[in-house]
Amino acid sequence: MSTDITHRIAVVGAGPAGVYAADIIARSEQGEHIAIDLFDRYPAPFGLIRYGVAPDHPRIKGIIKALHKVMDRGGIRFIGNVDYGTDITLAELQQHYDAVIFSTGAIDDAALNIEGIDLKGSFGAADFVSWYDGHPDYPREWPLEAKEIAVIGNGNVALDVARVLSKHADDLLTTEIPDNVYQGLAASPVTDVHVFGRRGPAQVKFTPLELRELAHSRDVDIVLHAEDFEFDEASDEAIKSNNQVKTMVNTLTNWLVEQEERDEDPQRQPASRRLHLHFLHSPVEIVSGEGEREGHVDAIRLERQELDGTGNVRGTGEILEYPVQAVYRAVGYFGSPLADIPFDADRGVIPHDAGRVLGEDGTPLPGVYTTGWIKRGPVGLIGHTKGDALETVGCLLEDLPSLPGRGAADGAAEAGDVVELLESRGVQTTSWEGWLQLDEHERALGEQFGELPDGTTRERVKVVERDEMVGVSRQGSAVRV
Repeated sequence: MSTDITHRIAVVGAGPAGVYAADIIARSEQGEHIAIDLFDRYPAPFGLIRYGVAPDHPRIKGIIKALHKVMDRGGIRFIGNVDYGTDITLAELQQHYDAVIFSTGAIDDAALNIEGIDLKGSFGAADFVSWYDGHPDYPREWPLEAKEIAVIGNGNVALDVARVLSKHADDLLTTEIPDNVYQGLAASPVTDVHVFGRRGPAQVKFTPLELRELAHSRDVDIVLHAEDFEFDEASDEAIKSNNQVKTMVNTLTNWLVEQEERDEDPQRQPASRRLHLHFLHSPVEIVSGEGEREGHVDAIRLERQELDGTGNVRGTGEILEYPVQAVYRAVGYFGSPLADIPFDADRGVIPHDAGRVLGEDGTPLPGVYTTGWIKRGPVGLIGHTKGDALETVGCLLEDLPSLPGRGAADGAAEAGDVVELLESRGVQTTSWEGWLQLDEHERALGEQFGELPDGTTRERVKVVERDEMVGVSRQGSAVRV
């Protein structure tokens, strides 16, 4: 990078949104004159890709490789283990940087306001995902006592949760799951996982890849229900005009036919676990048990829905009840407010105009931007995140001539000032070089695990404890300032 630095930009949040934003800045015409620091509250980078996606997700490796290439290229400095709002404030960032981009994502579960949602055994999917992904800020144990489980939602997270709950733990050993997660899943008595969606098969929110992944689970039967396969005019049009919808509906209907053939085969042994996919079911109540089960999930009640011709649904008044001992709501993520930054509490996002953060009076705050889920809400895939970052960075670069130029030679902040400030406060920052050390350490843990029964080996074992992550990341090398 050129030493002729004219501006400094901070990006808070090192998930895909933050990395993409930093990359777009670095590759812009002005990029060689801009110093970019990428902050994260966790010692390791990659955000949702490390802590929000099922470990057996088929696209994780490809996404992480792409993010690795961006960071390995240089020009972007990673500063991890820094909690914005606690370790450093907006005012302090503004003393060192011309602009700050917030890309902190959305990690909380969206609310589901139905009776019984607070019973013991009722969980948010985001919390469960954080547990099985080895998030350092979540407990090491998870209550997995239920034989029958309900998952509410028809998006990719719902499928991830249902797949992990129903899958045999030994089949996850080829992934990076920590040992405590393996032990917990291995002891699970689960036999049936029910996934409930409010609309029909042509309106689901998951994608073909995630759907097909369900069929790869060993000793797990996928169970469908013929009465759920209802299609209206809007459904038929979506199937004709949208290849993704067509693919998913074809997959589901093929499974239904295969299921009927399977059930008629007297020689076939049923699987030990079943994953049920239900459509046109809207949750209305989680039912408490009685006696010793009082206060615990004992069943879920749902209202049967019907399509109204437009692809939307209406209730039929028919109430169905399924015995379950645990319920996971996967109805979406929700953003968290950030210190000193305006926040739309109804939508869980930072108010903005094309990525420029808006103050209470509706005008942009100079030098403050946002991108990713905390900007637009928890919708869309990686491709949307790239386009989102492009919009935000475009506005930032357009504003660049009017920004103060804290990287200029006239007494501006030096590159190491922020790290030195944090370290002086006892914050043990981590670096990209530190992440490479942690990455190598986790791979070595996988090699130490030895050969699996099927002849394969573990690629890595994820480190969970924050102190261990920080220690490995800082071991043997000074923090780069």
